[in-house]
Amino acid sequence: MPLNSNAGSNFTEAGISAHGAHESGIARFMFHRILPGTSFETGSRRAWFLLLAALAAVYALLAGLHTIADADLFWQLATGRWVAQHHYVFSTDVFSYTAQGQPWIYPAGSGLILYLVYRIGGYALLSWVGAVASAGTVMLLLRRGSVVSAVIAILSLPLIAARCEPRAEMFTVVLFAAFLSILWQQHEGGGARLWILPLLMAAWVNLHLGFIAGLALIVSFVGMELLEMLLTDERRIAAVNRLRRAWPWYVASALATLANPWGWGIYSAIVRQDRAMALHSSWIAEWASVRLNWASIAIALSLRSPRGTLYWIGAIAVMAAIAAIVKRRPGPALLLLASLYLGLQHIRVDSLFAAVVVVAGGGSLQAFASSMANARWRSALATGAATAGVLLVGLRCADVVANRGNHGTTQFGTGLSWWLPQRAAEFIDRNHLLGEIFNTYDDGGYLVWRLGPARRDYVDGRAIPFGGEIFRHESELMGSPLDSELWRQEAARFHINTVLLPVLRYEGLGPTLKSFCASDGWQPIYLDEVSAVFVRRMPETEELIARSGVDCSTAPLPVGPIATAREDAYNQWANAAYSLFALGRYADALIAADHANRLAPDSFFPVGLEGSIFLAIGKRMDAEREFRQALALAPDAPASWFALASLYQEEGRLQEAIAVQRRGIDVLSTAQPEQLLRLAQFYLEARQPRAALQAFDKLERGAPPDLLAASGERSLRYQVAVGRAAAWRTLGDNRRAASLEDESVRDLVPASGQ
Repeated sequence: MPLNSNAGSNFTEAGISAHGAHESGIARFMFHRILPGTSFETGSRRAWFLLLAALAAVYALLAGLHTIADADLFWQLATGRWVAQHHYVFSTDVFSYTAQGQPWIYPAGSGLILYLVYRIGGYALLSWVGAVASAGTVMLLLRRGSVVSAVIAILSLPLIAARCEPRAEMFTVVLFAAFLSILWQQHEGGGARLWILPLLMAAWVNLHLGFIAGLALIVSFVGMELLEMLLTDERRIAAVNRLRRAWPWYVASALATLANPWGWGIYSAIVRQDRAMALHSSWIAEWASVRLNWASIAIALSLRSPRGTLYWIGAIAVMAAIAAIVKRRPGPALLLLASLYLGLQHIRVDSLFAAVVVVAGGGSLQAFASSMANARWRSALATGAATAGVLLVGLRCADVVANRGNHGTTQFGTGLSWWLPQRAAEFIDRNHLLGEIFNTYDDGGYLVWRLGPARRDYVDGRAIPFGGEIFRHESELMGSPLDSELWRQEAARFHINTVLLPVLRYEGLGPTLKSFCASDGWQPIYLDEVSAVFVRRMPETEELIARSGVDCSTAPLPVGPIATAREDAYNQWANAAYSLFALGRYADALIAADHANRLAPDSFFPVGLEGSIFLAIGKRMDAEREFRQALALAPDAPASWFALASLYQEEGRLQEAIAVQRRGIDVLSTAQPEQLLRLAQFYLEARQPRAALQAFDKLERGAPPDLLAASGERSLRYQVAVGRAAAWRTLGDNRRAASLEDESVRDLVPASGQ
């Protein structure tokens, strides 16, 4: 056919246009010279896919390249060091003084690999390992992909990169992608190299407990083949043939899980993890469920913001499932919907959910699009999706490198994150402080790594050896003065003479810092904008206190020279502002917040903190202005909503306080009991007892069981009972109110008897 033909036919199924309304004849001519025997439409899609896959890999590498901030990495490094030094894998806790000897089974292979990487290239190389894992995961998912799957991968990358931080879970993300790619290839047409699966599983079971996800994938794909058998004879025969070839390798993969130091015992760790799931979901953010409401879904409206990624991927999963059902492919549809359910149940598995959507969702949508009769529409859709993917990669890569909108615990680059108590740990090590060290959940892993094996920790990110009680107990300690009976008993029980506490803007002491500094029995001897160190006053510490004692009312913050890098300097000033505010040094806090604001005008934190300072000194109009400005910068930041609610409550604007408090709760990833309690109290104050009772009910349904079981005047159970009694009394039910008041009195008995 002449290149200049004016024939009016449409694109054929092979994708060749008669007149090339949207394709130049020269382009087709050049294409066929380069890839002879391939249709222009097919080749064009392939070219788009290769471009998008390459861009996705680059984006994944950049998104995964950031400073190390995950606390779990450090106890895993300590595990690798311990196994390398002692030449055997332990089965009980060896890192803490509070859970010493408690059962603890965890694959040590990941720790050994990470420890080896650290020995070779330090923290910088660990950062690069995370980046390579992120890029490698995407490349595995797109091994047999399409334009559609590449675009979905680009959308999914914030979820995937976030779980590819250098820690044991990283191996699960990579190996899950490999398993999924192989199993999908086998399901789609057979011929996959299934012999790889047992080899991967033998490695996986020694790297991370997430190997159970690999077994779940195998079971899922067996189920998909069984569903195929219920359809046409042709599909039944094909499914039987695929299963006949695959089942020995599936069985071998299951048996490969026994190739670990504990054999069948590895499954006891899985059972223990499952039993602790309710506890983890209540206390640990990454195990919490995704909250679906209009406030949280509104975050997804900005494609540029990675915070809405899960909602976009969820929507794509639903569309892909519908497309699969239309094409009479129930297996992929059920796989997508099941993974969507699990992704919404636990934030931690959202990367695995995203992987399923890239492979199964991308395949289902591509098959549906390919069935469209009009090839011109197919080409236009592919070109539009690919162009959008290219633009999105460009925007997001620029944002990642510039740290746009990212003022959290990680930054683009390599090395350690700013939030870790590095200088405080060095101070403790240098001064050889006596006794055990109390630390918080987040700091424990780093201390075990930095100060171990000579030093043990109070608690760390492993959670399971410590039991659920440790979370509540730590919370009580952090909220009690150092001179309290609770602290006296804890220090005596465990011989604690040193307390290391965070004072930074994430999980810091907050208002209790000032009371800690005013302790008679403990003395602060170290304070920077990240951490504080206290020692017990006794004859053995007199010389240290005289030499290093800190006066919190005058101590300079931030400590040391201001960093030259803008983001580092911002973190110094922002954390200093938070600590100064907590210490009641409002003038200094305003100066520090202003410095932080100038360095990062797009950050809501210094603006919101200025609002809190103004509220503390009685400038309510200024406080409201700053809170609203902070919300304009970050409407998904719950702290600003709660601060504004407190302002309205103080001013007697109770209906506004209720509305704002509810909005703050809606944008939380996990509803916090204390915020629901505060909402219920707002309802009581506004004379809305039925709404208060509903809030109390919601609080009890979502609160950790051990938190509700606690007794004492400050306990959640006591406050709920008192609040419910007030609500029923307002409703005129004095009998029920009296019963609840009796319950609250009984709740005080254990506390008074301690």
